[in-house]
Amino acid sequence: MNVNYCPSLTAYVRRETREVAIGDIALGGKNPIRVQSMTTVDTMDTLGSVEQTIRMVEAGCEYVRITAPSVKEAENLRHIKAELRRRGYHVPLIADIHFTPNAAELAARIVEKVRINPGNYADKKKFEVIEYTDATYQAELDRIRERFVPLVKICKEYGTAMRIGTNHGSLSDRILSRYGDTPLGMVESALEFLRICEDLNYYDIVLSMKASNTQVMVQAYRLLAQKLEEEGLQPYPFHLGVTEAGEGEDGRIKSAVGIGTLLEDGIGDTVRVSLTEAPEFEAPVARMLIDRYTDRASHDFIKPICNVPINPFQYHRRETTEVGNLGGQNVPRVIADLSRLTDVQYADLKSVGHLYSMLLDKFNMNDLGADYIYTGSQPITFMLPNGLKEIVDYAAWLAGGQRPEHYPVLTQAEYAAPNQRHPEINFVFQEINSLKDETIAQLKADKTAVIILYTNNKHAMAELRKGFFRLMNNGVTNPVIINRQYPELGLEITQLYASTDVGGLLLDGLGDGVVLSTELLPERSKPEWLRQIDHLNKLSFGILQAARTRMSKTEYISCPSCGRTLFDLQETTAMIRKRTDHLKGVKIGIMGCIVNGPGEMADADYGYVGVGKGKIALYRGQNVIKKAVPEDAAVDELIELIREDGKWVEPMVLEQEINL
Repeated sequence: MNVNYCPSLTAYVRRETREVAIGDIALGGKNPIRVQSMTTVDTMDTLGSVEQTIRMVEAGCEYVRITAPSVKEAENLRHIKAELRRRGYHVPLIADIHFTPNAAELAARIVEKVRINPGNYADKKKFEVIEYTDATYQAELDRIRERFVPLVKICKEYGTAMRIGTNHGSLSDRILSRYGDTPLGMVESALEFLRICEDLNYYDIVLSMKASNTQVMVQAYRLLAQKLEEEGLQPYPFHLGVTEAGEGEDGRIKSAVGIGTLLEDGIGDTVRVSLTEAPEFEAPVARMLIDRYTDRASHDFIKPICNVPINPFQYHRRETTEVGNLGGQNVPRVIADLSRLTDVQYADLKSVGHLYSMLLDKFNMNDLGADYIYTGSQPITFMLPNGLKEIVDYAAWLAGGQRPEHYPVLTQAEYAAPNQRHPEINFVFQEINSLKDETIAQLKADKTAVIILYTNNKHAMAELRKGFFRLMNNGVTNPVIINRQYPELGLEITQLYASTDVGGLLLDGLGDGVVLSTELLPERSKPEWLRQIDHLNKLSFGILQAARTRMSKTEYISCPSCGRTLFDLQETTAMIRKRTDHLKGVKIGIMGCIVNGPGEMADADYGYVGVGKGKIALYRGQNVIKKAVPEDAAVDELIELIREDGKWVEPMVLEQEINL
């Protein structure tokens, strides 16, 4: 199997691509990774679109995309562009096209770039399975060519660039019938259009493979890069994005898991972070992701990988031996680092999801309750709540009477020595340079060892991946906990970096748990440190959820809004979240218009989709259940639908939490 999808799995090298001119700002080639976003104002509101575009540019957007669902919006792009130029803003504009070739052909004469979606530009989507012979399939390709060629010729004539942007949720019935709902189907959907462009010697093209499911999204981009090289097609630049990522922390974590994983391997030439927020808030997040790679090439050397033991285009979890509740078929575990705290009290465990009620003298664990706590040299002095286990430094374990649910962690040197061990679980710190032949042989023979894998390399994800591959290639099946430390970084940066480093490994099935740490600054008070622990604990669960490896809370697949949106997405998402965020593992799609649903909801369990002013359609999966529900009753109707399926539970009212 050809698994070459990037220049190197160990050295940071940008993928070499064609340069595509988009107005005065070129993309790909030797150019830096560009930032872009999309307006949310109605395209017919000329001044509103202009004002929002200016805010986006001042926030860091280098390209601005505007929806053009019909000819009238496409024509109004002329007025928006003219007003921007009159005010001195020359940002390249991109017309977003879905169903209307005539709008695309008009927009291509006005703006610097058009974006088309192969899934609905020339196809109709009715969620039908159709059997095609080679001849009938070719006839469909001929029909697509007939509809698409006029746009290509206009783009050539006007020097307009084009993004062929496949979305996982809007694959055509034709593609689904032949390739299924797969990354390969996404890639082939784009390649059908790309081959037509190359036949006409048109190469000003950018490609994207966007999905809400981060596993699918990463696999599709990797496969696209591999297919372009395999077929001898031009190395086109890639636009990166996780579609319908959501809002707040969840949206940022999910975006970083998908986008960051690809950036780590040098893939990506422009980034759009899709948040259910005002578009000017997206650009700074994209910039933080991108800026991490400014000097990444100077990282410490990592030896090349001779044998890649995974399929990077298909998820498969690394096979491990179960040790306690780690590895095997267990979900990845969360370890919270409390090692820098002194004098831990009952109430302090609230920061790791275990809430103590003094009134009832008992603990409640919420959905984000850590599985283990690491207390270093200062073990907890009281009985832990049921289900929570403790990891302590080896010396403290020896001195502590070896209490139940109390496990040692050994340094590399302590593990190499013939010391006393716990009969069930022994955690061992390892990094890639310590994984020598004798250590590997010791680990293989030890059915109690759980590896805590860490690195100090700036190119962290790549070195940790190399460590996993070394273990796999030598037949080591011990569970591995991913450990990342971010000394003195702010919470927002830590959130993005950890999501990239840990999420990128989880997407490849690597990792049986996570522990995130940061350094305790001297001036930080205990309450401030507890807030940091709380943030890292929630972040750990958020990363596992975004990587689709442990579902611990409700997932919201909400589009980032645009000029097509038929209701206030931010307000509606917040309202739905308030009523449903206790439904662990349920996925709810919230789409502003029919273009972004139902297909765009991809694998959501339920959908809330705008279909007209004040009217909502409710979906179960991809099937519409109620077509025109009044907006003021739609959330209640959504809850009733969930109730009918037996997935509704009443929210718990937690007993009073009293801090000691």
